[in-house]
Amino acid sequence: MLTKKYKVLGVMSGTSLDGLDLAICEFIYNNHAWKYKIIQATTIPYTLNWKEQLHKSIYLHGRELIELDSYYGKFIGNNIKKFLKSNHHTIDFISSHGHTVFHDPKNGFTYQLGNGANIAAETAITTISNYRILDVALNGQGAPLVPTGDKLLFPEYDYCLNLGGFANISYTFHKKRVAFDICPVNTILNKVVGQLNALYDENGENGRKGKLNQTLLEQLNNIAFYKQKYPKSLGREWLDSEFWPILNKYHLKPIDTLRSFYEHIAFQITKVVQGKKEKKILVTGGGAHNGFLMELLTNSSVHQWIVPEAQIINYKEALIFAFLGVLRIRNENNCFSSVTGATHDSVGGTIFWV
Repeated sequence: MLTKKYKVLGVMSGTSLDGLDLAICEFIYNNHAWKYKIIQATTIPYTLNWKEQLHKSIYLHGRELIELDSYYGKFIGNNIKKFLKSNHHTIDFISSHGHTVFHDPKNGFTYQLGNGANIAAETAITTISNYRILDVALNGQGAPLVPTGDKLLFPEYDYCLNLGGFANISYTFHKKRVAFDICPVNTILNKVVGQLNALYDENGENGRKGKLNQTLLEQLNNIAFYKQKYPKSLGREWLDSEFWPILNKYHLKPIDTLRSFYEHIAFQITKVVQGKKEKKILVTGGGAHNGFLMELLTNSSVHQWIVPEAQIINYKEALIFAFLGVLRIRNENNCFSSVTGATHDSVGGTIFWV
């Protein structure tokens, strides 16, 4: 079989609002296996104005939301142009996740900002976006999508754990890939530590100083979502209705809320991977940099918690969305029903050819 090579720009914006991730990636298919390389990557930090607009987008009226979708698409396109020009790179196409505003598969919809047509028009490069909507239309969760890349790009690990706005995990069970969201992580940590005038809890040091509130921990661990079987996924709507009301009623010091929440994260993740046999767990996402959180996880089980090089930690999601674009171009399944609960596997993504 002929070797096939693709050079793609993956674009990702997470729920934690850290910034816009751009990753130029190369994928080679040879001997029925995929190899990858991140050639160059960067994060465009959001200004306070952009953070506010994205955070409040959930409350916009229809016309305002459509306008922001277009404007944000142009913003993405302009930043891509600058990035490619400064590094003298040419690519085959762009693969953009966008920024999630609504995710409510139970009611049949999900919505990611960042109009793909505007990205394509601004860059004059073919762009793929809207990866989740087909799976939701097929009665799936539309999330998580990263497990497709986990299975094909990182087959040497027993579990792939991402610690981003939410923690999600994927692994092979009875020869099928399964995956689901576990619990919130940085969406809560960043908001709580904001009360201490910090953007994030660097290395978990504020949480480390806090005192565990056992009652809060037990109430968090008893939230109904944690008893549900997968497939399942989380969004801001769930945080507003189920999670924040519990945290807010305790009126704890921020460091004590943080400590209790860290223990909650560790408990929920450990529960998923529990077992006596040692497993290899790949840990990526911003939370992999959090020393205190990683200590709690490492001390909770016999497993190997493997934190890779910084480029993989920071840009694995952008890498995988670039890869999902490759599968879309090849018309190969990039969304597994075993993960999402959809009626069947599908090839998601809207292509804007230019």
